Amino acid sequence: MPVEALFDISEPGEAQAKEVCKGRAVGIDLGTTNSLVAVVQAGQPTCLRDEHGSLLPSVVHYATDGGVVVGQEARGLAAQAPQDTIASVKRFMGRGPRDAEATRRLTPYQFAPGGDSESVVRFSVLGGQRAVTPVEVSAEILRVLKTRAEVALGGELDGAVITVPAYFDDGQRQATRDAGRLAGLEVMRLLNEPTAAALAYGLDKQAEGTFAVFDLGGGTFDISILKLEGGVFEVKSTGGDSALGGDDFDRAVAAHLLRQMRLPEDAAGDRYLTRRVLDAARDAKEALTKLSATEVVIERGPGDIWRGTLTRDELDHVVKPVVDRCEPPARRALRDASLEAKQLSGVILVGGATRMPIVRRLVASVFGREPLADIDPDEVVALGAAVQADLLAGNARKDVVLMDVVPLSLGLEMMGGVAEKLIHRNTTVPCGAVQTFTTYADNQTGFDLHVVQGERELVADCRSLARFKLTGVPPMPAGMARLQVTFLVDADGLLSVSAHEQTTGKESSIRVKPSYGLTDDEVERMIRDSFAHAEQDVGERLLVVERVEADRILRATRAALAASADLLVEGERAAIEAAMGALEEVKAGRDHLAVRAAIQALDAASKDFATRRMNQALAQGLRGQDIGAVESKVGK
Repeated sequence: MPVEALFDISEPGEAQAKEVCKGRAVGIDLGTTNSLVAVVQAGQPTCLRDEHGSLLPSVVHYATDGGVVVGQEARGLAAQAPQDTIASVKRFMGRGPRDAEATRRLTPYQFAPGGDSESVVRFSVLGGQRAVTPVEVSAEILRVLKTRAEVALGGELDGAVITVPAYFDDGQRQATRDAGRLAGLEVMRLLNEPTAAALAYGLDKQAEGTFAVFDLGGGTFDISILKLEGGVFEVKSTGGDSALGGDDFDRAVAAHLLRQMRLPEDAAGDRYLTRRVLDAARDAKEALTKLSATEVVIERGPGDIWRGTLTRDELDHVVKPVVDRCEPPARRALRDASLEAKQLSGVILVGGATRMPIVRRLVASVFGREPLADIDPDEVVALGAAVQADLLAGNARKDVVLMDVVPLSLGLEMMGGVAEKLIHRNTTVPCGAVQTFTTYADNQTGFDLHVVQGERELVADCRSLARFKLTGVPPMPAGMARLQVTFLVDADGLLSVSAHEQTTGKESSIRVKPSYGLTDDEVERMIRDSFAHAEQDVGERLLVVERVEADRILRATRAALAASADLLVEGERAAIEAAMGALEEVKAGRDHLAVRAAIQALDAASKDFATRRMNQALAQGLRGQDIGAVESKVGK
């Protein structure tokens, strides 16, 4: 694969991607099951290998002597020390202890209480003597890959591109970047995995057209539609589930094996047996990729060996409900890209789980064609990341543009709990949005800003990302203050929000970093619900907006009646109060059109009164001024 390109990826407000350095730069696929590091050498991206091959099992063992073991050896220690051996840590990145991943019944881990446990998962290892976070565990994996690369390249690394699932949210991306820094890496860029795969495939095969990238790894599922044309790699849409992957197949098979052994689904809380059953399930799943049947051997206890047989038909039956979860996001990604399956040039497979025959049959069924798998699905992401890293390091140049997207809409909470979207789903990153807001109440001296993520119209149906305040605004009448809010999403998909009150110059900002990520089905539910409740949501939003306006005009009218009662003419107060009463009554109902009509009726009833108040205010403002000076100002 000749490498002759520079990715022109601009940070917000910059003309092009920042060049970190010229020198040794690598691409890292930090995977759920296995991780890899790749580098471009002599114009070719290559995965770096050790004595076990290119794949480094993403398993970390904490030894009693204080040492840390990573990779194949750690995987071998998992059965005898399940609590001290952490596998599939990627599924815990950016997640909290109340998340579904940390509360599964079939788990070999012990989670540590206390400290930051309300916001960060901590694994209890070494009999409770130590607690480690997913970021720390991931950093151990990255250190080994860093060392592997430095040995192969003969010196220290200058930078690395680390890949993440396209559906990782802000917290999960931040956790990945933190793990890289903790491992001593200069993280040049976070790159979405499907985009990296399309990059590697497109450059290697000199392909052009529109492709679907079906990425089913050990812990995450991503589906992206990309257009490759004239050196431009443009993501048209993305979808998926950040908690769906090969681990879920393993759990389904493990539950089936436990039933065969007539044991409860949580293995009676036996962490040693849980680890052995999960490992046996994974081995059987992998064997049945090529075989029609395989023997399963599990040590239930000292001298107690259970033997059974698992066929591919049984495997397909057991994992089908999990595989079926891939179909709705895939079809929705096509709809979001305004494409039919027959318009695609091909479907690229990524991730070890795509080797399963049942997965390939699903892909063929959804997209109406056999998928492309002529680049190793385990390596293709790392290869693409290496190309990106090499180009960002300034080792080659050519006009190649990579355009990725925001997976979920981002916005602010408005009065009445309405979600105002500033950046919409599938907007190309890096991107930004600026919107101006004003005060709702008189003498308001600050703003509470609530940043949310999701597709629904009301904040209650979206996910809270962050809250921050802007204070110190002098008291002013409602509507006088001007708050300019800026959203910026960088090329890593990370969000920053700033607020600037224009009349006073007061400013506040926040780097959005939620303490944990989305739950198993939250992203899927967000988008599915946005379609299912679209009409209802719009109605609810309109009702809230009209109620907020009704409250504003009622309050203003009451204040005017109290302050300028002498300007009322005979019968006018009764008419205005009747219109106010009618508005109060319909405001309690559910018909936004009726509320709007009542607002208009109150406006009409008070129009003459409002005109007299305005004329009086103008007269008082002009009193004592020279008529010539006034005419001169008007002329200007």
